Amino acid sequence: MKDTYKTITSPSPEALFKDRNSKFYGYAFPVEDEDQIKEHIEDLKKQHHQARHWCYAWVLGKDYSRYRANDDGEPSNSAGAPIYGQLQAYELTNTLIVVVRYFGGTKLGVGGLINAYRSAAQLALEEASIEEKTIDVIFTITFEYALMNKVMRVIKEQNIRIIGQKSELACEYTLAIRKKDFEQKSVLVKNIYGVKVNKKDT
Repeated sequence: MKDTYKTITSPSPEALFKDRNSKFYGYAFPVEDEDQIKEHIEDLKKQHHQARHWCYAWVLGKDYSRYRANDDGEPSNSAGAPIYGQLQAYELTNTLIVVVRYFGGTKLGVGGLINAYRSAAQLALEEASIEEKTIDVIFTITFEYALMNKVMRVIKEQNIRIIGQKSELACEYTLAIRKKDFEQKSVLVKNIYGVKVNKKDT
């Protein structure tokens, strides 16, 4: 069961690739949804308002299930596809790459464009900080305060991550367990008499 994914931790510095006076500026951004993607593209269009093309590709989802490539007026598959190819090569998700082109007066041909967009995307990713993350199952437990020591002992012994807590007369903890370990470790929590396990999510 694959329970890890790779993403970038922060926007990459601007990368520049040149070919026959055309300039290709590459940018990589961490993103969580299509609204963020739209915002980054709009910002780059304002920043580079005299550019000719703003081509991009993105992948979303811990399971890499959503993706898109856009040629933005360049010949079909000469821009978005090679950018997307770099996201695949680096095995990245929740990542957007935009390559902004300033036309230099000389046509590069489809092969030249593919090389330029791929190179600008690669340069951006070479500058980015890439992190591998685990896919965790998030769930909440509720229990009486008197059970605190028992619960905390299991949490510490099993290296279960606490991501939220309310400790009053009745305590509520939100916990995260790596997906592949969930069944085995969550049983140990459930087996504490008096602990109620609520909704879980990945």
